[in-house]
Amino acid sequence: MEHVPEWTLDFPRLKRAWKLKDFRAALAWVNRVGMLAEEEGHHPDFHLTGWNQVELVIWTHAIDGLSDNDFVLAKKIDELFARS
Repeated sequence: MEHVPEWTLDFPRLKRAWKLKDFRAALAWVNRVGMLAEEEGHHPDFHLTGWNQVELVIWTHAIDGLSDNDFVLAKKIDELFARS
């Protein structure tokens, strides 16, 4: 968790929410994360929780829990957001 401090541990899942400029920015963020997820072969659950709010939930479905890959993906998502 120290490497992904913006994420919340809701065992057995990691969660993080973003508030973006507008609906278009929220959709663009979902698409950017989706492309990263495809590259990684590891996919979060996407929730558009408001007109400009996105929540991501990460866990390893195959084990119904957390794996190292979940934390790696969370860190890469954080890095992607920092570059946007």
